[in-house]
Amino acid sequence: MVGTTATPRSTAISTLQTDDRVFPPAAGGTWNVGPADHARLHAEADADHVAFWERAAERLEWAEPWHTAHTWSPSVPDPEDPERLTVPVAQWFAGGRLNVAVNCVDRHVTAGRGDKVALHFEGEPGDRRSYTYAELQREVSRAANALTDLGVEKGDRVVVYLPVLPETVIITLAIARIGAIHSLVFGGFSAEAVRFRVQDTGAKLLVTSDGQHRRGRAVATKDAADEAVAGLDHVEHVLVVRRTGEATPDVPWTPGRDVWWHEVVDTAEDHHEAQAFDAETPLFIIYTSGTTGKPKGLVHTSGGYLTQASWTHWAHFDAREDDVHWCTADLAWVTAHTYEIYGPLSNGITQVIYEGTPSTPHPGRHFEIIERYGVTTYYTAPTLIRTFMTWFPDGLPATHDLSTLRLLGTVGESINPEAWVWFHEQVGGGRAPIVDTWWQSETGATMIAPLPGVTTLKPGSATRALPGISVKVVDEAGGQVPFGGGGFLVVDRTWPAMARTIWNDPERYRDAYWSRYAEQGYFFAGDGARFDVDGDIWLLGRVDDVINVSGHRLSTIEIESALVSHPLVGEAGVTGIDDPTTGQAIAAFVIPARAPEHADDVEAWVAHAREIGETLRAHVAREIGPIAKPREVVVVPDLPKTRSGKIMRRLLADLVAERDLGDVTSLQDVTALHRIKAVLAARQKETTP
Repeated sequence: MVGTTATPRSTAISTLQTDDRVFPPAAGGTWNVGPADHARLHAEADADHVAFWERAAERLEWAEPWHTAHTWSPSVPDPEDPERLTVPVAQWFAGGRLNVAVNCVDRHVTAGRGDKVALHFEGEPGDRRSYTYAELQREVSRAANALTDLGVEKGDRVVVYLPVLPETVIITLAIARIGAIHSLVFGGFSAEAVRFRVQDTGAKLLVTSDGQHRRGRAVATKDAADEAVAGLDHVEHVLVVRRTGEATPDVPWTPGRDVWWHEVVDTAEDHHEAQAFDAETPLFIIYTSGTTGKPKGLVHTSGGYLTQASWTHWAHFDAREDDVHWCTADLAWVTAHTYEIYGPLSNGITQVIYEGTPSTPHPGRHFEIIERYGVTTYYTAPTLIRTFMTWFPDGLPATHDLSTLRLLGTVGESINPEAWVWFHEQVGGGRAPIVDTWWQSETGATMIAPLPGVTTLKPGSATRALPGISVKVVDEAGGQVPFGGGGFLVVDRTWPAMARTIWNDPERYRDAYWSRYAEQGYFFAGDGARFDVDGDIWLLGRVDDVINVSGHRLSTIEIESALVSHPLVGEAGVTGIDDPTTGQAIAAFVIPARAPEHADDVEAWVAHAREIGETLRAHVAREIGPIAKPREVVVVPDLPKTRSGKIMRRLLADLVAERDLGDVTSLQDVTALHRIKAVLAARQKETTP
């Protein structure tokens, strides 16, 4: 049941919503981390978290052992200039040498598992390919040799601008294999966004395709790639995968610079002697979305990142020999780096990758894929789950057999309790535990998540920090907030997968993550959170998204969850808008569970808001409290979301205020903004005398 609780005004963020539903772990069964293991692992990690991560690192194959497990220089006042803080520096497993690609591919072949399928690929048009670990080893070796022939060496940067294809995984592993640094870019990004990343990294090579399949049609991409590298002398070659072929026939070409994949990779020698690199060798640069300023190029290194990626995948996804894992993220998102490439492959399991959109050619495409490949673990974003709820308002039809699913996972944003329950019942058949994970590009791997054989699950809660991780909820001064109160989520000790710096800007790394709580030595995640009375963690969203109504700092996540709990609502995005009396008021943008009858008529959406607006305002007041009642309820056909599934609430506020929208290159579908704008204009026209 959802109810209300009084919250002391001294807390950093008011928390008003509770949910008392619990789902204890199923009795019996064998899990990678069972109850006895769980208590032991936490005790060991609390006693010595460095030693805990050393044991996790021993799961990998090292060419040479490390001589120093961990060193940490926190951000402190600079002795030469006490007004400035030093830049923090972390190292894990220094002196240890390994090859990341060998750990993800070769060692499984050496162990006799070369015939096991590593990747099942499904293209949006319906084409399919599968690769065993032995085949993947040969393809990665070819790509590594081709990269070397193109002049790419250790430390060089390679930008990969591709959709979700086997070639994307292959080239990523090949870049890692030769000690170069990869930076993956979403295939739907604009030329301007790609150019920034190519220029910022000083990339020697751009890997792209002639085109990609998106929403049922072939779209040319090579021209955008050309625009991205125009005039950049450090780009020596553009390597092009032939994906769409005759569907995008006029491929622009620069002789001497551009090379076809099938001419230089497919013809290369399929044997490559991999060398080992120091654990602190940079592995990849991943850029934050840039929705609130210049994108930050976060640098992740090899040994520590792979240690935590591999161990957390094994632990919270309960990785098993016969698993078929599907992480639905685009390969350019950090979730895909960790739980679609490095985590699953390091653990030697089979996984699925899918090129296209969930609704092409029908809304049940994902469930068709689950049935076809016998997917056992399915990891996706809450925004897609809420979309499924609007596509299937009466529940999933019994069209596809989902009985192979034994574990579900969510990532990207906090999942609303009602969406959690729908996912559990409709997709998981009421039997599959849900691993609700909290982490970020900055953390590199999961920090907070339930362990399926141990944790009592609570819809909407990521539950507890994993063994080896420690977090706190603090107020603006860094003091711990009492259980039940909301505050700022911080990490209070180091971890192996932590981003080491921001590419070419270490001072920004310090200022963005470490300066706010430098006195306490905390990493500030940028998210709000609260501990409930049991000590479980509930994420409250980005602190930038908190709405200040008459001095109450309200979480957008809680208000959205209250809205989604109403049967009329499929999805909701909440933002703060200016109000002369309260400072800010709440505007709720709602995707209805069922679209209006004339969905192509913008007036129908405005009329639908009149029909359900007051009902939803009253519902939020009952569920949370009168202070959280939206001033405006706007019914819209879509919400602005990034490719990672996050709702860009800033854009909703900007649309209401008619401000410049700034950088929108990270949006999944830019046309969503036009549809929302049309609804707002129709509302304004209706209320203007």
